[in-house]
Amino acid sequence: MTRRPAGGWARLFARAVVALAATTVFGAAHAALDPALVELLASDDSDEKVSAIAKLGTLATADSIAMLKALRDETVYVTAEGRVLVADADGRAVDPVTGEKLALPDGADNLTINNRLRGALDAADSGLQLLSPDVSGRRAGAKALEQAADVEQLPLVRRALETEKDDATRGSLALTASVLELKSPDPAVRRTAAERLAQSPNASVRPLLAALAEPDAQGRYAEPDAGVRSAAALSLKAVNGRVARAEYLGNAFYGISLASVLLLAALGLAITFGLMGIINMAHGELLMIGAYSTYLVQGVFRSYLPAALEWYVVAALPVAFVVSASIGMALERGVIRWLYGRPLETLLATWGISLILQQAVRSIFGAQNVEVSNPLWMSGGITVFGGVVLAWNRIVIVIFALLVVLLVWALLNRTRLGLFVRAVTQNRRMADCVGVPTGRVDMLTFGLGSGIAGLGGVALSQLGNVGPDLGQGYIVDSFMVVVLGGVGQLAGTIIAALGLGEANKFLEPVAGAVLAKIMILVVIVLFIQKRPQGLFALKGRSVD
Repeated sequence: MTRRPAGGWARLFARAVVALAATTVFGAAHAALDPALVELLASDDSDEKVSAIAKLGTLATADSIAMLKALRDETVYVTAEGRVLVADADGRAVDPVTGEKLALPDGADNLTINNRLRGALDAADSGLQLLSPDVSGRRAGAKALEQAADVEQLPLVRRALETEKDDATRGSLALTASVLELKSPDPAVRRTAAERLAQSPNASVRPLLAALAEPDAQGRYAEPDAGVRSAAALSLKAVNGRVARAEYLGNAFYGISLASVLLLAALGLAITFGLMGIINMAHGELLMIGAYSTYLVQGVFRSYLPAALEWYVVAALPVAFVVSASIGMALERGVIRWLYGRPLETLLATWGISLILQQAVRSIFGAQNVEVSNPLWMSGGITVFGGVVLAWNRIVIVIFALLVVLLVWALLNRTRLGLFVRAVTQNRRMADCVGVPTGRVDMLTFGLGSGIAGLGGVALSQLGNVGPDLGQGYIVDSFMVVVLGGVGQLAGTIIAALGLGEANKFLEPVAGAVLAKIMILVVIVLFIQKRPQGLFALKGRSVD
């Protein structure tokens, strides 16, 4: 928990004073604080000091807030007789019990605030935030109390719960109240608290419930009451089920997110491989070029258009597409067109091109990863069932992948270029005989696939580090998606990407990342043995 600056304490103190209609701090005409409570601060026992600080926070009066502020500012002194005094700005002292002002006695020791006491002050600070008129302040205070509440703060939490209208704050307060009530000496209160925790979506309550419901290594129970143990066991079962469903939902979402990335990485490869039969080992480097294009656009916006920096990703999309498509067309015209029908030479040539592109990037940008930051509208996430956080950058990438698929489908099925591409894919010789410029179609199609790879690089730049080796982690997965879905089949590519993405995310927690990859590869090999054409067979005279 972060330490509140002195200015924050001053504002909090001022609000509390106004709210309580107090006109003085440590008023001289009455006993401002309980003498027994103040004496605990002079104790040598840290537990008693922590208890005193928690009680001061629970009181939430102007004088208790002022005492907490003095402790935070380390202006509290203890005399040789054990009397607690607070030093003012003039070097004099004020008795917080009587309000008497006097000279600070010689030999008075400053009350040292160690880390434990500082943590207790932080917890008291969080409790006092529950008095804030600002919803966000109360929400932050309630959230902080979930981690560091003291049983002495239970009355304050209950009081705040009675008047709180904000649902998020009420949920945090209810959780804190139930956790604190588990420490009650009354078994009925503990049992009720354990039953209420069954509705908690927070996985942090599981160790608490397990400590009550399950015996230790010696077979002894920490909870003496059988009714409380039974209630805790039922609640633990309910919470475990809810957490398991939340993890399932989270894995499903991240599987879809991974599928979107695989789809963007494999979509262009599916087009080029399906049309020309080219095993392009440099496809991963086209992803990398798209990511570095995004990095350059970000730098331009930072230098020349800082006011529009939030939208640099949108501007990077056409830039990455054009740059990657141009490089792809240059590769097709300069190298690949001379190697049609020679798959081994093509594979070796494109592998060499991938090494050249990696080294070129290292020479220009350096071997270290470069920073590409998310814009604010892609930062953070939304919390759904069971506390699962759906990151905005992944949500945006899923939507973006769907849009790219729709655009590619429209291009292939609703444009003249798409007609030529489908004609050449199904029967190249016949298409050439009826006047289709197959060479130009090859170049444009390779450029289209490369441009889509560049768009995939933009998406990847928003998920992780951008470096010269970025594309190497996706080239194998891209080929697996293409082969499994069916060469040249858009629908097959989508289904294969979704299947591989979900399989990865559900197998990784069980088998680990490496073993999960091996298992998926084995399944794909077995599948291809039975169905070499993949999920969807290519139709046309050339394959009949």
